[in-house]
Amino acid sequence: DLVPRVDKIVGPGNAYVAAAKRMVFGRVDIDMIAGPSEVLIIADGGEPPSFAAADMIAQAEHDTMASAVLLTPDAGYAEAVKAELSRQLKILPKRDIAGRSLKSYGAVIITRDLAEAADIANRFAPEHLELMVKNPRQLLAKIRNAGAIFMGGYTPEALGDYMAGPNHILPTGGTARFSSPLGVYDFVKRTSILSFSREAFGRYSRQTERFAQMEGLDGHGNSVKVRISGE
Repeated sequence: DLVPRVDKIVGPGNAYVAAAKRMVFGRVDIDMIAGPSEVLIIADGGEPPSFAAADMIAQAEHDTMASAVLLTPDAGYAEAVKAELSRQLKILPKRDIAGRSLKSYGAVIITRDLAEAADIANRFAPEHLELMVKNPRQLLAKIRNAGAIFMGGYTPEALGDYMAGPNHILPTGGTARFSSPLGVYDFVKRTSILSFSREAFGRYSRQTERFAQMEGLDGHGNSVKVRISGE
């Protein structure tokens, strides 16, 4: 190998970085194989529609496969955000990329209420979840799956990119259902330690031998048997 092997590779990157991580995984550890960036916004209509539109565009300008979704129970607000998207795209330098992203992977969805929006968000398990509502802490209690959650109208995802404290290497593509952001715990290695006395071994020896027999692993069973017989 031209590059010496390390123990772990972590950090952000584009599709080429993700492909490289996939190739070396198994020989070294990695944080995750992240897909295109995504944001899901739950809004109750109380904040200016320009806020939601700007945050959707902020994700959409990453690349043409980025995803930006708005969930709101307010139909009038939904229409206002759509109008803002059109207005803001016209003055965006990367409007071609952002426009293609929104067309292919963007959505404005009208829900029955905020509870339904939270349910959809949990199934989506977004990388970034913005709770642009009057009482974000109340809605937070209904959220189970998200990489990072941004509370209120003045906590845009861009703060997480550049200034906020939590690590911004986040699970994408719905993997927030079972994985977490990169953190200190990813650099902590655990080792199992077992210690049985002779008496404790005796309490579990027959069951262990029986399991070995059921699996057809005679050597395993014998490693228990010799200790039972003392030979």
